[in-house]
Amino acid sequence: MSQQGPSGSARPEDDDPLAALRPEDDPAGPRPSGPASGVGDPTGFEAAGASTTDPGRTPARAERTEPTEFEVSEPSGRFGIPGRPLRRSSFLVGFTGALGVFLAYAVFLGLRNAAGILVLVVIALFLAVGLHPAVVRLRGWGLPHGLAVAVVALTVLLLIVAGVLALVPPVVTQSGQFVEQLPNYVEALRRNPTVNDLVERYDVIERVRSAVTAENLSRALGGVLGGAQLIFGTILRTLTVLVLTIYFLAYFDKLRALGYALVPRSRRERVQLIGDEILTKVGAYMVGALTIAVLAGASTFVFALVVGLPYPFALAVVVAVTDLIPQIGATLGAVIVTLVGFATDPPLGIASLIFFLVYQQVENYLIYPKIMRRSVEVNEVAALLAALLGVSLIGVVGALIAIPTVAALQLILREVVLPRQESR
Repeated sequence: MSQQGPSGSARPEDDDPLAALRPEDDPAGPRPSGPASGVGDPTGFEAAGASTTDPGRTPARAERTEPTEFEVSEPSGRFGIPGRPLRRSSFLVGFTGALGVFLAYAVFLGLRNAAGILVLVVIALFLAVGLHPAVVRLRGWGLPHGLAVAVVALTVLLLIVAGVLALVPPVVTQSGQFVEQLPNYVEALRRNPTVNDLVERYDVIERVRSAVTAENLSRALGGVLGGAQLIFGTILRTLTVLVLTIYFLAYFDKLRALGYALVPRSRRERVQLIGDEILTKVGAYMVGALTIAVLAGASTFVFALVVGLPYPFALAVVVAVTDLIPQIGATLGAVIVTLVGFATDPPLGIASLIFFLVYQQVENYLIYPKIMRRSVEVNEVAALLAALLGVSLIGVVGALIAIPTVAALQLILREVVLPRQESR
């Protein structure tokens, strides 16, 4: 038999079997606003929507702007209303901590296993940031966004194909010439008395015969297959980076807006300003470094044509690629070209050495400051240490992204970390 209320009608909780399990309203909690809040407010001031707080405080604005694509100010209500938070018991705290440790370990294992893919993603992100100014420039000329991305991607693809076509033929030609001349080299060594004396003294022929076994031949064959697998893997990784770069370029603005939407609203404006400045600096550095590398490659190509070095286009590509490596890249490319010059003809080697000594002075004191003065300002010692650390972590790619990474960290340190330390 249901209990009757003061008015003789059944109470609402008698009709709801779960009413006893629901938490009671907190008497100290806030009172509801609206017409029902007139109880206890004989003046009706609160019911009218006026503020009863400190008169000195600024009232909240009634009008609110519409949220953007990645802005959600409050739950939509389509999937219900969030309930009250769970009570924090000792078991719940311990279980949450154990679950957090397990998830952290799982994330660590996932990152370790996906390190190769993450490196490709980082490369694609840096390339997208560096190529985004070109897309913006093409859009400023009236091209649609999709067509601008297609033009930039096609240009990058043509540059990659041109570099491969410049490097592969010399390697194939030199390998074929070596195979053709190999019998002559063996015959010349056999006729050399010094070599014959060493062969007889150390029993080289017998050692070679003992080394030619089925196991060693299988290892050699495995090395050949490994080389083919390396070439195929390099091609696959290059295509993956190219596809990811095109994707990041096509959705660059949306991805950036999504990243800023994950930041709390109170800090979003400052994070957006710092983030845009970092993207601008990284993009300017990538464009500047690519420009300097192209100038170095073009200068090497003209020099090789004038003095008669073999494979001038291939040498120009080598110099341009190595010039992208900060601090040591230009010297590395100069050493390679100089060695090729000495191998061809000693006067050509001397001419190459003089050319690169002069060109590096021009690049360091005229070209580099002129192009990079608006992009990044990083200490030379910090740049060298960052390049070495990047090489030790992820190889040549680490050296390529070392300078923009240091520039971004330097900006965060100057604008966020140091002011916070000074305010304490």
